[in-house]
Amino acid sequence: MIKKILLGALLLSNSIFAASEVNVYSHRHYDTDKQLFKMFEEKTGIKVNVVKADANALIKRLSSEGEKSPADVLITVDAGRLYQAKSKGLLQAIDSKYLIENIPAKLRDEDNQWFALTKRVRAFVIPKDSNLDENLKTYEDLIKPEYKKMIMVRSSNHIYNQSMLAAVIAHHGEEYALKWAKGVVANLARRPKGNDRYQVKAVANGIGKIGIANTYYVGKMIGNKDLSESEAVKNVKIIFPKFENGGTHINVSGAGVAKYAPNKENAIKFIEFLASPEAQEIFANGNFEYPVVKGMKKNPVVASWGEFKDDTISINTLGKYNAKAVRIFDEAGWR
Repeated sequence: MIKKILLGALLLSNSIFAASEVNVYSHRHYDTDKQLFKMFEEKTGIKVNVVKADANALIKRLSSEGEKSPADVLITVDAGRLYQAKSKGLLQAIDSKYLIENIPAKLRDEDNQWFALTKRVRAFVIPKDSNLDENLKTYEDLIKPEYKKMIMVRSSNHIYNQSMLAAVIAHHGEEYALKWAKGVVANLARRPKGNDRYQVKAVANGIGKIGIANTYYVGKMIGNKDLSESEAVKNVKIIFPKFENGGTHINVSGAGVAKYAPNKENAIKFIEFLASPEAQEIFANGNFEYPVVKGMKKNPVVASWGEFKDDTISINTLGKYNAKAVRIFDEAGWR
């Protein structure tokens, strides 16, 4: 009898402990996230335990851990990676009226296994005194011969570019996507290298005239202690291209509940909090990202860059066409 009482007490204490935490596998690495995690702890009393690594490593870890995984939430920074996690059976559907009502359908998984938390825009960066924006209006324009030796972009190995090409496939098909990728390669100012900030600095330094970059990097370069960044960004401007039959290419950071989450209820509460107006404002102001919840204000710096219309395709498409995009990049010689 005593043993049964002790066992019951132990199980109760374990359930209480489990109910007071949420285990997060995150690819994001920003101070805004630390601030939000602390806020969630203070509001709910639920402790946030974080494991940080790149998306591929986290997905591999979830796969290898299987049913024994302690992970409750996966956060990563590209729809392609979220789609990959779902396709590997690493996530589960989220039953949340709040998330479904407040995050647009095109910014969440078709089966509600993941939801976007922030939007990122892949735009063009040109010299501040340039008039290129008078004619450079679309992603399709990049392959025009007048832009030869002007374009700078990071490697095709990066998911941001893979998702951009996936959007090209979604709009125009694989044959045109190959033509487009070859056209961009033909117009490169130099071999793809460096990150998005590197492209911005290269434009400022006159190495090329059209850099392809996510806009939030530009925001994070403003006032940076690294003078090579803070000075460079003063000499460039952002233009928002669109697809000829769509809008401006966007990607997302997002979150899903892990398949074997030991704290599923806490995991859903955590994701709902990150999609709350309070958290969305912090994402926007602290990291120069775009909110996903309707009606939220942009960071004033972000707003100063101008307006655009989101692309019309569902964010799910970026993951669906990822493998095709990688193959096309290889065939086009985009290294």
